[in-house]
Amino acid sequence: MTPPELYQRDRQWHPPSLVPDYKTSVARAPRNALLSLQGSMSELTGPTFGHDDIDPLDNDLLRNYAKEGDPIGERIIVHGRVLDENARPVPNTLVEIWQANAGGRYRHKKDSYLAPIDPNFGGCGRTLTDANGYYVFRTVKPGAYPWRNWVNNWRPAHIHVSVFGTAFAQRLITQMYFEGDPLIAKCPIVQTIPDQRAIDQLVAALDLNATVPLDAIAYKFDIVLRGHRSTCFENRPEGN
Repeated sequence: MTPPELYQRDRQWHPPSLVPDYKTSVARAPRNALLSLQGSMSELTGPTFGHDDIDPLDNDLLRNYAKEGDPIGERIIVHGRVLDENARPVPNTLVEIWQANAGGRYRHKKDSYLAPIDPNFGGCGRTLTDANGYYVFRTVKPGAYPWRNWVNNWRPAHIHVSVFGTAFAQRLITQMYFEGDPLIAKCPIVQTIPDQRAIDQLVAALDLNATVPLDAIAYKFDIVLRGHRSTCFENRPEGN
């Protein structure tokens, strides 16, 4: 018997739009029922991208911005697979990441955190999944940073992950955290997710089998695109 293609949405899996402890959700949460809009043909079919659009260094954040040496920080490998709800690989999918540097600061003009900018770290990368849905990045482990939610809130170390479908209009965004980080349980954003299993799915597991000895520690993070146990995506708060 072949596995089903559609699954009943589990509305207890994804976070609600309005969570008062996450202060900015108060202003951003919709006040009326959400509308379902059918995608147009142009949104579903293009524009597209291919392997020629990816530079060999795009997935190596240790090298793709460096000009005068290596970035500062703990060298890590982030790898995994993009899968559908039946654990089938999703090939040729564009995966992009962006992150703070080892001190917890983004290379962004509006980031005013007092940690210094790393002149050899840009904080962005991209790659296409292979035939088995596999992707890999080399980078530094980002630092935690304070944010203006309550008096003493800190974001756990995390990497933002963007996954595209067959066209640029089909985009999902999530965040990846690191196994063992005590700030995960303290973060108001993470705690908007009602099911601990869904939170655990956003935490990359330490993977010593993929670690490069005397070089970089590895973390494994699989992304499930849809289904009743899909990865929680920021731009799909109602579930999928």
